[in-house]
Amino acid sequence: MQTPFRLLFTTRILRMFAYGSLAVILALYLVQLGLTETQIGLLLALTLAGDAAISLWLTTNADRIGRRRMLVAGALLMLVAGAVFAISKSWLVLTIAAVIGVISPSGNEVGPFLPIEQAALTQLIPSEKRTSIFAWYNLAGSFATATGALVCGWLVQLLLGRGFETLSSYRVIVIGYALIGVILAVIFWRMDTQVEVAPTTTPAPPVNRFGLSKSQSIVARLSALFALDAFGGAFVLQSFMAYWFHVRYNVDPGVLGSIFFGANILAGFSALLASRIAKRFGLINTMVYTHIPSNILLILVPLMPNLPLAIGVLLARFSISQMDVPTRQSYTVSVVAPEERSAAAGITGIARSVGSSIAPALAGAMLNAGWLSAPFITAGVLKIIYDLALYRSFVQVKPPEERV
Repeated sequence: MQTPFRLLFTTRILRMFAYGSLAVILALYLVQLGLTETQIGLLLALTLAGDAAISLWLTTNADRIGRRRMLVAGALLMLVAGAVFAISKSWLVLTIAAVIGVISPSGNEVGPFLPIEQAALTQLIPSEKRTSIFAWYNLAGSFATATGALVCGWLVQLLLGRGFETLSSYRVIVIGYALIGVILAVIFWRMDTQVEVAPTTTPAPPVNRFGLSKSQSIVARLSALFALDAFGGAFVLQSFMAYWFHVRYNVDPGVLGSIFFGANILAGFSALLASRIAKRFGLINTMVYTHIPSNILLILVPLMPNLPLAIGVLLARFSISQMDVPTRQSYTVSVVAPEERSAAAGITGIARSVGSSIAPALAGAMLNAGWLSAPFITAGVLKIIYDLALYRSFVQVKPPEERV
């Protein structure tokens, strides 16, 4: 494989390890800093809103200004956010850092990285291998997220056992998150120019302020639907699920790390399996037919009578939850003009961030009111509505490899 190809997988792994480790302890860390559940929910909501605004500018200008430059900028914002979270206890300061910087409260992708990296990968691989490569890309990320969660949980448990204060133990993870931002910035800066937009002698058509021309309509429709999906999903961010298990069943950090290690491993394999299913049934069908059962299982998690059953249903849900991710990503970059891929992936990704920016505050209020089951049920219902709307709108819009 080409060096840029390997490096894009490396940066994905490092980044998702950092996200996975932080998500396990983020809500618990903020509680130790003295924040209330309502303040935490609002902070996480503003975090996602700020990510949407910053990432929108970075991704829609990446093809014009330079993909590597924008990736370096994202890594530095990750460093800044991690550093401020490690040294400040002020809700206002933390919120400003989270809004401006890059913080992942869910263990999932945030910032400009994913759309820019996917645009670069699409440029390096043939169309018929795109979904498969995206599946491996997501598998690598899921394994890294899982490993980050496991390492975080048991490292905190080890530090607590060695006499560290709870807050200090959590802060070690936050500092590690900032350091990974430094490593990513160095890798992105040294990356080969093959990741940049290929030069062409054909005059480019006029684009709007978001870097789109031919693809405006389809990107707008996809963005609206993806925003609804993300709005539902943000009611059950991994940080909130970890907190829910801690409050409902008094689960300690080491066990929390193990739960989400298993969950993310299963999610990674589900993403890999998605490419094989998509070859037979199509991208849209795969997205919808696997997503609806996943959301039904999500609704069932808080209805389980004990911890083992709740964990079992959650793991069953994760075993099929990510089949829509590589298929969604592959579909998005395949139905837009090649020169608009970074912008299209960025805008649809931003739509997801915008959609998810309100839900954490609502989920925090639900938890504060003692409605522990409400976030899970709300998330599942909203995401099923998204599935049905997506199928109705796009089942007839085929990517190139399905038009033959």
